[in-house]
Amino acid sequence: MEKYKEIERSIIKKYRKDIWSLFVKACQEFELIQENDKIMVCISGGKDSFLLAKCMEEIKRHGKVNFDLCFVCMNPGYSEKNRKLILSNAKKMNIDLEMFDSDIFDIVKDVDRSPCYLCARMRRGCLYNKAKELGCNKIALGHHFDDVIETILLSMFYGAEIKTMMPKLHSENFEGLELIRPLYFVHEEAVKSWAKFNGLTFLNCACRFTEENYEKVETDSKRLEMKRLIKKLKESNPNIDYNIYKALDNINLDCVIGYKKEKQKYSFLEDYDKK
Repeated sequence: MEKYKEIERSIIKKYRKDIWSLFVKACQEFELIQENDKIMVCISGGKDSFLLAKCMEEIKRHGKVNFDLCFVCMNPGYSEKNRKLILSNAKKMNIDLEMFDSDIFDIVKDVDRSPCYLCARMRRGCLYNKAKELGCNKIALGHHFDDVIETILLSMFYGAEIKTMMPKLHSENFEGLELIRPLYFVHEEAVKSWAKFNGLTFLNCACRFTEENYEKVETDSKRLEMKRLIKKLKESNPNIDYNIYKALDNINLDCVIGYKKEKQKYSFLEDYDKK
């Protein structure tokens, strides 16, 4: 059996419970894929986006919904070593990948304040433009369940608000484009296990400015801080991550001081005396 077929088979068979079923659940529960969609799957070079690409291929092949796919990797200025690794993995996994170049790394290299924020915004803009160019109506990203939980805690601890990474959302600046996250229920440990089982090596960090000092970046990362906190909390409550997620799906507005909707702020005092 060819390597890419072994990889595809592992998703459906060995990881049916931990990856495939959860991927399908998110697609169905959040109505992520619809008839006649044209979806651009964004591949960054990491394990999550490559797994997403294969899952999307499988559901197109075996699902009941008729839709089209294209696989795109934006090169913001990767080192030659990283660029070759991405293309090599795409070939090994039989993914028809289009890589297009941008100069984002060159633009942000001299930015002193929040270069990562600027880079992320520019990358997202480039991908939206590419999706428009290809005639796509949706962009699929490889964020998984751990990303969702970490985002909730980061928003609370460092943003002073309660919000989450949504399974899908409409673009505010690109009319007709929607962003979807089909790996929404898949845990990172399952993705790591799948990659190891298939003997696959992916990029950890493709940023030109951190790749030589990735260990320090990971040490200083606020997201890593959340990972460690969740791991610690799970020692006493194994369901803590699921409970954090469900809390965002079970908000009791009778017991909150205030909330925002469509940028409008509401206070419990507005109808307090009406009860």
